[in-house]
Amino acid sequence: QVHLVESGGGTAQTGGSLRLSCAVSGANFINYTMGWFRRPPGKNHNYVAGIRWKDGLTHYADSVKDRFNISRDSAKNTVYLQMNSLQPSDTAVYYCAAIERTTGIIGTWSRWDYGGQGTQVTVSS
Repeated sequence: QVHLVESGGGTAQTGGSLRLSCAVSGANFINYTMGWFRRPPGKNHNYVAGIRWKDGLTHYADSVKDRFNISRDSAKNTVYLQMNSLQPSDTAVYYCAAIERTTGIIGTWSRWDYGGQGTQVTVSS
């Protein structure tokens, strides 16, 4: 059974930074893509970024490109989301996700195979 456990959320000021971590276990992730979604208050899940486990190929939503960086540490079985230049609009619950495929970008939360419990990120103005 795949398990995803997020950590690192909290509060930051506008322009600040936070780093989220996602500890993954329960599978050989070589054939997986890992991702981050976020759910702002009162809204649906939005795709943020994805990374192909086997070679580290990344993809970002336009809203976070050039501000956020997704990475993975294969030795630690951990996926990271470095968030810089944070804005109040980045306030959301952030979720780690995994999907057993290595081609294409799936931007719909419900189509991913696994998701974590989420970690709150609040950006104050």
